[in-house]
Amino acid sequence: MIPTWRLRAAFARRLSAMYGAEVPAYTTLLEVTGEVNDEVARRDPDAGRLGGIERVAAERHGAIRVGTPRELRQAAQVFAALGMRPVGFYDLRDATTSAVPVVSTAFRPVDPEELDRNPFRVFTSMLTTADRRFFDAGLQARLETFLDRRTLFPPELLTLAERAEREHGLAPEPAERFLTLAVAAFELSPEPVDRAWYRELARISAVAADIGGVTSTHVNHLTPRVLDIDALYRRMADRGITMIDEIQGPPRWDGPDVLLRQTSFRALDEPRAFREPDGSVTTGALRVRFGEVEARGIALSRTGRARYDALVTETDRRLAAAADEGDGGGPTRQDVARPLWKAGFPRSERRLAAEGLGYFTYAPAAGRPRDGQHPPADLAGLLEHGWLTARPIVYEDFLPRSAAGIFTSNLTGQGTRDTARTGTPYDEHRLAEAVGRPVHDPFQIYAAQQDASLRRALEALGADDALRELSPS
Repeated sequence: MIPTWRLRAAFARRLSAMYGAEVPAYTTLLEVTGEVNDEVARRDPDAGRLGGIERVAAERHGAIRVGTPRELRQAAQVFAALGMRPVGFYDLRDATTSAVPVVSTAFRPVDPEELDRNPFRVFTSMLTTADRRFFDAGLQARLETFLDRRTLFPPELLTLAERAEREHGLAPEPAERFLTLAVAAFELSPEPVDRAWYRELARISAVAADIGGVTSTHVNHLTPRVLDIDALYRRMADRGITMIDEIQGPPRWDGPDVLLRQTSFRALDEPRAFREPDGSVTTGALRVRFGEVEARGIALSRTGRARYDALVTETDRRLAAAADEGDGGGPTRQDVARPLWKAGFPRSERRLAAEGLGYFTYAPAAGRPRDGQHPPADLAGLLEHGWLTARPIVYEDFLPRSAAGIFTSNLTGQGTRDTARTGTPYDEHRLAEAVGRPVHDPFQIYAAQQDASLRRALEALGADDALRELSPS
């Protein structure tokens, strides 16, 4: 049997090879990412603190888009065969002023051991066809009819995926067939695009056209992980690759790296066949695929995330005020954000842990002298006086605002939305109904990992008072 994690690793490698062949600039992105990671690893002995260099080098996340709950459930079955579960709910509709009528989840491993073996993720978005801000009743009906007629994942692939999930792997011959069919399902189709239908949807949203204007799905981007995203941004530009305007996520500063920073090169014109209204087939171009890269930091607790969101909101407010007062050429987001972060966020990992703002795994400190002292009952004291060591838990998930920022920075237009109408309500429970599986809460995943390690560490220290005081919740 080829176990689940090896299927996942093989799929990630083959998908990367396929995407590199279809989007040559992605190969350039991988080359520059490798150069930067090697240099950081050589100069910084602590470079592997947020994941060893081998893991970072192998790390990828992809992005796909589907149109209906049926398609989302089928995608979930394919990813379940690879040990990937739906984690997190992301509503991109309100995360940007552009028209992005999708809700999303990310399929990924949830166990730390599985993530260490192969941390592959696929950010998966579903079109919200019933949202009247974007689609009237007539267009919704036509769009759903179009989507119901297509087949994204062939029955043989789904049968093999069910078997792989049930048996926790596949024998070599069916494994090869499964991988071949799975990669082919995410290739860019050569089938002609109905130009009039695609244009009708694109007037509302380029994302809607990319999902509902074609007869297949495809990988929109495949993202490597880099250890210095600012250096990569500069080097890609030096190679003549047009990058988006800014790096999404937290600013670069002299404190702990947290959450996720992302950037990408702009979507490139790619030749596509079009079917014209008279039935003829012509050649044109579409811009739907781009090259994203990410730098991952420490997972934040709910309290830490609330502080991060407040800092983002204040940054937006100050930028808007500066724009109203100035005549162009005002401060950048980084210029505004850095001093806010220095004033509002801990400058060290120890304080981040002690204040309960980030997630860490804990262990008894090695070599602490036996001086007869009793461990303190608070986490800050245990860390400050050398009873415990804290190792940060890597943020494995995504930020809706950053995802929407990447989406919109690669669109050809802002699209349209009727702001006088109310959007279709969506939350993690409704998304779980669409997926057909429970959607895991990322905060609960991180908290469970942290709490288990803390309890083990306190028991090893015999810290009964701390164990009662810091009883994991």
